[in-house]
This record gives sequence, structure tokens and C-alpha cells, in this order.
Amino acid sequence: MNKHWSVDEKELAKNPEAYAIWKLEQRINWGIGERIMSKIDLLKFWDRLDIDPWKRKALDLALFP
Repeated sequence: MNKHWSVDEKELAKNPEAYAIWKLEQRINWGIGERIMSKIDLLKFWDRLDIDPWKRKALDLALFP
């Protein structure tokens, strides 16, 4: 994952759930990261993700056909 200039990833990683949500949001909203997102993580944190409404609709169609 690319380094994000405004976040101390070491500090954020101390809270694994918050870190996982942050990584998903970065991948969805900004395309940051090279790994494929986990469908399990997306489903687990779906209601807590702060993502672009249009991207949420597209992912919603893919995850919940």
C-alpha cells in the first residue's frame, strides 16, 4: 500500500478494525493500494465505510446482486 501523507499508519494499526476500514476506504475512494479487496472485509464493514455514494452503489450491485 502506498504511504498516505496525512495518516500515521503505525498508530492507526494499533486498532486493527479502524485500520482495516481505513485501508478499504483508501482503496475504494482513491485507488490507493495494489492488493485486491477482500469481499469478506467489505461485507463485514459495509455499514461503517465512508465512501463515495456512486462507488457505494456500484459495489452494492456487485456484492448484493
